[in-house]
Amino acid sequence: MPKPALSDIGWNATFEKAFKPYAAKGYKPGLIVQDNKISYLAYTPSTGYLDVILSGKVWHDAETNADLPAVGDWVALDLAEEEEDEESVIRARLPRRTCFSRKVTGKGTEQQVIGANVDTVMLITAPDVDFNLRRIERYMMIVSRSGAAPVIVINKSETLTEAERDELEAELAEVTESAAKVHFISALEGMGLETLSPYFGPGKAVACVGSSGVGKSTLINALTGGDEWTADVNELTGKGRHTTTWRTVVFIKNGGLLIDNPGIREIQMWTDEQSLRDHFRDVDALANACQYHDCKHGSDAGCRIREALEAGELDAERFENYLCLEDEIAELKRRQKKRQMHLEKVNKREKRRIHRNFEDRREFEDEQRYGRND
Repeated sequence: MPKPALSDIGWNATFEKAFKPYAAKGYKPGLIVQDNKISYLAYTPSTGYLDVILSGKVWHDAETNADLPAVGDWVALDLAEEEEDEESVIRARLPRRTCFSRKVTGKGTEQQVIGANVDTVMLITAPDVDFNLRRIERYMMIVSRSGAAPVIVINKSETLTEAERDELEAELAEVTESAAKVHFISALEGMGLETLSPYFGPGKAVACVGSSGVGKSTLINALTGGDEWTADVNELTGKGRHTTTWRTVVFIKNGGLLIDNPGIREIQMWTDEQSLRDHFRDVDALANACQYHDCKHGSDAGCRIREALEAGELDAERFENYLCLEDEIAELKRRQKKRQMHLEKVNKREKRRIHRNFEDRREFEDEQRYGRND
C-alpha cells in the first residue's frame, strides 16, 4: 500500500490552522499511530513510520495523562537529522476534534483516551454469549460524550434468521433510542461488508471496540486485505487471544483509517449526570412524573417508575442498569472531588515550602551582605 497523504487520514483546514505556529519553527505534522506507554509510533508521508519521544515540556504541561498524545492525535514533530544520532521529538499536541474515552480501570479517577479525532465508534459484537444489552448501553453512554457517531456491528450473523435479526434490532433500538445504526455482517464469509463502506474513505476515522473473540481482527483483515491481525479462538470459551496488544492505527487502502483496540473487558464510565439523563430519557421522564421530586423509586407513594415496572412499561434490567450507572457516576464525581482536594492541599504545602526556602535564602543573603545583627 502506498504511503497515504495527510488529507487521506484526517488532516484538514482546522488542523492546518492550528499547526501554523509550529510550522514556523520548522516542525512537521505527524499522526500518532501507536502508543506503547513509554514511547510512540508516529506517521508522516515523508518518513513513513518512525519512533518518537515526548518532549519534557509537553509532559510537564499536561495536567492529566489524558492531555498527553494518544492514538489518533495530530502532533508537531521535531524530526531528527538522518545523519545525526538523535531522536525525533513530539513538541506539541494539536486540539482534538473528538475524544473517545473511558475511566481508567480500578479505583483511579483519570480519563483514559481510547481514540482521538474519530468520526465513528464501531462496536463489534456477536449474537452469542458476547451479546449483552447492558454492556451496549454502557458503550453508548461513553460514545455519546465523545462527539463521535455510534455504530453497532453484529458479526458472525450468517446463521441468524430474518426474524432473529428483527428481534435483535428491536432490542438495540430500545436501549440506544435508535441513536446507533445496526449492521449484520459475517467478516469471515464477507457478508454485509458493503454496508460498512460509508464509514470509511479519505479523511474518515473509525475506532473499533469490542470483546476478544467477536471477530474484530477478522473484520479488520477483510477491510484492509491483510491477514496479520487474526488469532485462534478458544472453542470452549468463544474468546480469542489478544491479537492487538496496543491501540494501533490501521490505514484503509481506499483512504481513511481505523483504530484497533485490544479486547475491552471493562467499560468504566467517563461521563456525567446529563449524559445519563440524555441516554435514559424514558427513565428520566418517568422519574419527573413521580408525585414527589425526591422520590426514591421504592415504596414511595405516587412513584411513576414503580408503576411502570409493575405494568411492564419499563424493563427491569434497563432500570437496574440505570441505577448502577448513576451510582458509578456519583462515585466517580466523589473520587474526583476528593482527589482535587488532595492536590490542592499538596500544592498549598509546596507553595509554603517554596516560600520558606525563599525567605531563608533572602535572610542568608542579607546576613552575607550586611552582617549578622544579634
